[in-house]
Amino acid sequence: MNEDEEQALTTHEQELRRGTVVFASLVACRRPQYGYSLLTTLTEAGIATEANTLYPLLRRLEKQGLLTAEWNTEQARPRKYYTVTTSGAEVAAALHSRWLELDSSITKLWKEGTP
Repeated sequence: MNEDEEQALTTHEQELRRGTVVFASLVACRRPQYGYSLLTTLTEAGIATEANTLYPLLRRLEKQGLLTAEWNTEQARPRKYYTVTTSGAEVAAALHSRWLELDSSITKLWKEGTP
């Protein structure tokens, strides 16, 4: 790949990841997660993201009512834990269905284009 193609790939990959990080965060927060643990969970799942992307996303999802946040001050270092709400779980389930539909459609298109 030449430099222009590499740049195009990087740009399009970032676009794909944006929505994926939202979906993955909702799924991962089915069990309580604080910011750093969520970063680790996503990275281990192959969905690496940066803290400066994730933390504003968590606040936005909380504001939308898809996540709830609660401070845990029982440990030496207080942490804000995020958990998916009922509404967030419904959105995640709908996104999962749409994800599977899109995957099937892209796979079909890919196979049709293969000689």
